[in-house]
Amino acid sequence: MNEDSSKYKAAGKYVRISPQKCRLVTDLIKERFVGEALTILQYSRKKKPSKIVEKVLRSAVANAQQKDPNVDVDNLFIAETFVNEGPMWKRFRAAPQGRAARILKRTSHVHIILEEKGR
Repeated sequence: MNEDSSKYKAAGKYVRISPQKCRLVTDLIKERFVGEALTILQYSRKKKPSKIVEKVLRSAVANAQQKDPNVDVDNLFIAETFVNEGPMWKRFRAAPQGRAARILKRTSHVHIILEEKGR
């Protein structure tokens, strides 16, 4: 297997945040090196999605180091990030005239794929 074609993955599943909020943060770090992406996430104003994405990104880096101990973390590049919808929690809130209004509490699956690439 060629070193350039190595891909390292991590996923955070069933995360209790809406996919729309999480996608706003993953779009910021697409196609960047890991160090740069971590800095962006650290100083992002969207705190909860940033923490979630940072945790998945650090997991992907750890997976890369576990899979290939000789990998250079400085050369790891975020090849792909995507956020899919997870199952929704259905809840009800009281509404006027004895009715019930449905509340959907959304969950997300956050995926990050890293590649090794020279600067």
